[in-house]
Amino acid sequence: MTGTSKQTGSKTRTRRTILNLLKMDGATDSAQLAAQLKVSAMAVRQHLYDLQAQGLVAFQEEARPLGRPAKLWHLTPAADKYFPESYAELSVELIGAIGKTFGQSGLDKLLDVRMQQQSTRYAAELESVGTLKQRVKALARLRTAEGYMADVKTDADGALLLVENHCPICVAAQACQGLCQRELEAFQAALGDPADVKIVRTEHILAGARRCAYRITPLTT
Repeated sequence: MTGTSKQTGSKTRTRRTILNLLKMDGATDSAQLAAQLKVSAMAVRQHLYDLQAQGLVAFQEEARPLGRPAKLWHLTPAADKYFPESYAELSVELIGAIGKTFGQSGLDKLLDVRMQQQSTRYAAELESVGTLKQRVKALARLRTAEGYMADVKTDADGALLLVENHCPICVAAQACQGLCQRELEAFQAALGDPADVKIVRTEHILAGARRCAYRITPLTT
C-alpha cells in the first residue's frame, strides 16, 4: 500500500469514527471529539468540514459564557446510510403482505410470537446475571449485537437509562409501530415483573428524537 493510500484509509477510518461518536453522543463540539480521538481540535475540525461538504454533518451554535458561541456538530439524515437498516424494504413489504392477507389480528399474532421469542432469548441470556444494573448492561450488550448501538447511563436520581442510539428496524417500525410496543414488553419480561421494575420509554426515534431511551426504576429494594 502506498503512502497516499494509507493516508486516505486513515482519513476514512477517522471520519467513520466521528460519525459513530456523533451517533452515540448526539451534538458535540470539536474539542470533545478531539479529546475522544486523541488528536488536535484543528484536525477534527478539518474532518468535520469535509463531512459537512458531503452533507453528512451540520452544526448549530450554542452561546457560551465567555468567548464566541460553540459549534455543536450533529448528523444529518444523509448519514443514515452508514448505519444498517436490516433489510428495511423487504421487512416493510412483508408487513404489508401479512396485514393484507391475515388482517390486523393476524399481524398482531405474529408480533406476539416475535416478542415471545425475543423475551425468551433475553431471559435465557440474563438468567444468571445478578443485580438490575448488571442485567440492564447485559441487555444493552445484546441489543448492541443486534445493531442498536445501546448504552447504559445513570440519571441524577439513580434510575438507569437504557439508550439505543440507532434503530436498525426503524423503517419497518414506521410501517408497523406495534414492533416498538412489543420491544418494550420484551424488555419488561427480561428485566423483571412490573411490580418490581418500572420501564418507561422517555425518548423515541419515531417521535422525532435522536435516539430511543428507556428509564428503568426498581420498585422494590
